[in-house]
Amino acid sequence: MRSKRSIYWALSVFLALPFLPASAPAAQYQGGGQGGGQGGGMRGGGQRGPMSTDDRLKQMTKDFNLTADQQSKIKPILVDSQKKMDDLRNDSSGDRQAMRSKMMDIQKDTNTQIRALLDDKQKDLFDKQQERMQNRQRRGPGGPGGPGGDNSGMGGPPDNN
Repeated sequence: MRSKRSIYWALSVFLALPFLPASAPAAQYQGGGQGGGQGGGMRGGGQRGPMSTDDRLKQMTKDFNLTADQQSKIKPILVDSQKKMDDLRNDSSGDRQAMRSKMMDIQKDTNTQIRALLDDKQKDLFDKQQERMQNRQRRGPGGPGGPGGDNSGMGGPPDNN
């Protein structure tokens, strides 16, 4: 049961990543840089899991300079998306691949709906953020400097000449 919960948690974090800008320090998402958690979705105060819809909306407002009108239209999209994700996580069918596929579809649909509400400048920022997140996901967990990543900081072994 514990490993199933861990899988759901990991999927939640994976699917929440597109809402987090890659250019900001990770500590910003872990309690606002106030000595937050250890990464992987941890936030200040020991909370785990994806950001709340209010936190996501606040971050998007900051990242994309959303107007009050945009915020009022985006919040229901985020709430609906979160409900769908929660429903999937609570589904006990156990087919992880199908669940992952459905979660990715929900995320894609959510992003499409949000993007439609943005102006051209915001769309450019949103698209760049999405691209960075996809690149981060392709690199796998950790990336350079992380578990399984290139920890040398130089991209390869030193020359011994």
